[in-house]
Order: sequence, then C-alpha cells, then structure tokens
Amino acid sequence: MAPTIIPARHGLAISLKMGQTLKIVNTHGTQVIDTWAFTVSGSKIISQRTLSLSHTRASLQRTIPLVGDSLYSNERKKMLTVTEDTSGVHDTLIAACDRWRYAELGVEGALEGSHRNCTDNLGEGLEAVGAHLFLLYHSSSSLDCGVQCVARLRNERIEKPQFAPQPLNLFMNIPIHENRTSLSFEAPTGKKGEYICLKAELDLVVAVSACPQDILKINGGECKDAGYEII
Repeated sequence: MAPTIIPARHGLAISLKMGQTLKIVNTHGTQVIDTWAFTVSGSKIISQRTLSLSHTRASLQRTIPLVGDSLYSNERKKMLTVTEDTSGVHDTLIAACDRWRYAELGVEGALEGSHRNCTDNLGEGLEAVGAHLFLLYHSSSSLDCGVQCVARLRNERIEKPQFAPQPLNLFMNIPIHENRTSLSFEAPTGKKGEYICLKAELDLVVAVSACPQDILKINGGECKDAGYEII
C-alpha cells in the first residue's frame, strides 16, 4: 500500500494506538516535517501533556534521537520510540514557523495569514479530527489562557493557535557549529524515500506539517509533499 500523502505546505493529524508504529517518509528527500504528539484520554486530547523536546534532550543527553531512543512528554513519560531511521538528520531546537516568523522575514500580509505556516497547520490538522488545543489558543480579549479560562474561550471565536509546542523537525538540517554557541539553517541532506519509524508507547494523536518554509533553504527552496504509513 502506498503511503498516505501529507500535502505540501499543509498539515494533518493521525491517531495512533499504543504499540502502533508511524512511518514518516521523506518522499522527495528534501521536505522538513514538523511533528507533534499529544496524549489521549478516551476521545479527548490532553493538550497539556505533549511531546517535549526539552525533556527529551535532558533524558537522552543529546540533541538528536537515535534508533532505540524514546521521546518524552512534559511529564517525562515515554511517548514514542524511534525503531528505524534511514536519515539521522533531524532537529529538536527550532520553533515551528508561524505568522510572526514570516512577517519577520518580510512577507507582506503574513500576520493576516498570507503565507502558510506550521503553527496554523497544527491547528487545522487537529480541527480536522475534532480536536482543539484550548489551552494553546487565545482570543481577541487577550485573556490569560490558563485552565480557568477554557470554558470562556469555548464561547468565543478562536481562529488559529497562537502558540505551538516545540516540534520534532524531521529531516531538518540545523548543524551546531564547532564553537558550540551558533547554529545555522542549511539545505536538506536527505535522499528520496528516506524514512523514520516512531512506535507509540501510549495512545496518541500525532500532528504533522509539511513545512511551507520557502524563503530559507531548509526545504531546498521548494516545498513538496511527504507521506506516512501506520504499521
């Protein structure tokens, strides 16, 4: 069976049962895939229990997970385990692109959504499966969005997530330089068909975004689709 397509510049969400493996394929070899994971209780996503790359780095004591390594939640519980990886080039440091990033890069109308971005893709992907990150949204009333305001937010119009958890940036080439204080956004090094397999250690929803960054060289200057399979 051919992999399900992750459309270029867009995102989607995937439900995984404990023990299932998600295979993410870099179909063209040049596409970065921003990846998030959220724990599930019944039919609800627990938005405050997310994949945490800072906790993962602390547990692994390295910046890029290797085959056999687990990825941890913000409660330091195993969420995913890397079972195969034909690339080995990933990033756990860089934030998801968002409207502000493209405004910073000079894109006209970026704050109004003129350029697709991974943060909005995360929201769209979750909405498509009926999930909403209430704790990660804020509205025009500029509420301090903690648990106490969730009910109020449900009654207001909330269009896009204004904050996204740190993603696992699959196939993204962000080398840390010899001085150990600087890094850079570099062109992809992957080959067509490279993939990574992530085994679910809990019932999860995994969200992915085929990164729409076409200004920097991280996608080789052209955004393309990718694919996934559930094994």
